[in-house]
Amino acid sequence: MGGINKVILVGNLGKDPEIKYLEGNIARANFTMATSEFHKDKSGNKVEQTEWHNIVVWRSMAESAEKLLKKGTQIYLEGKLQTRQWVDKDGHKRNITEIVGESFLILQRKDTTQSPAQGYSEDTTGGGFNDIEKKDGLPF
Repeated sequence: MGGINKVILVGNLGKDPEIKYLEGNIARANFTMATSEFHKDKSGNKVEQTEWHNIVVWRSMAESAEKLLKKGTQIYLEGKLQTRQWVDKDGHKRNITEIVGESFLILQRKDTTQSPAQGYSEDTTGGGFNDIEKKDGLPF
């Protein structure tokens, strides 16, 4: 049996997606996403624990992310973990663990004039990607 590499996050964008076009005009967008949990400390005070995640999306999904997502937008994101290694300009080995996004759904925007139930998902029929728009905010 093979393994499972699946990540599901609900959080807010820490910055606008930054898009770059690679060789062959392939779009790649990067952004950060914060997820927060709350608990009470020994004194009963509410404490927030925030984790930051590096997100990368490719091709048409990257172009949609650039158009639809802005800093502060709350999204539901599905993807997989990927670790990359490289050697920097000073000759030091570096690595980064990223989440390669496979689909996202906008849950809440700072600008409430647009419908919050808008997203992007892979088309499992092999035809690329499809826009998602649902009235109840769920992708199904």
